[in-house]
Amino acid sequence: MKISIINGPNLNLLGKREPNIYGSVTFEEYLKSLKKEFSNIEFDYFQSNIEGEIIDQLQKVGFSSDSVLLNAAAYTHTSVAIGDAIKAIDTPVIEIHISNTFSREDFRHQSFITPVAKGLIIGFGIDSYRLGILSLINQVKTK
Repeated sequence: MKISIINGPNLNLLGKREPNIYGSVTFEEYLKSLKKEFSNIEFDYFQSNIEGEIIDQLQKVGFSSDSVLLNAAAYTHTSVAIGDAIKAIDTPVIEIHISNTFSREDFRHQSFITPVAKGLIIGFGIDSYRLGILSLINQVKTK
């Protein structure tokens, strides 16, 4: 199984940025633990603060990965273009959020990703990614 993880703006600052919301672990540290726990899965990781680069990456992996875990961060609430890119690819996308966006500012309650995503995992801290992986493994087991 090949899973592509795509992170959007400011997620390169995990471990430093608002640790009370996002925790104190960098994504690179967390990814190492995911690779160790799920050694039978091939992971591809990409992070960008630029909307167009996220779209380019979705198009790049969207026909070859088994699934994409996408945390579009603030672009979740503003980017029709990322939603359109998800509709244009074959690979299913699971929307991931570290914080519970519904317990935050009102503008974070709108998502242009959710209507075109296979599923949504939200509010379980950085472990939201692990839960996404587990959901994919369980789907394969039940097929």
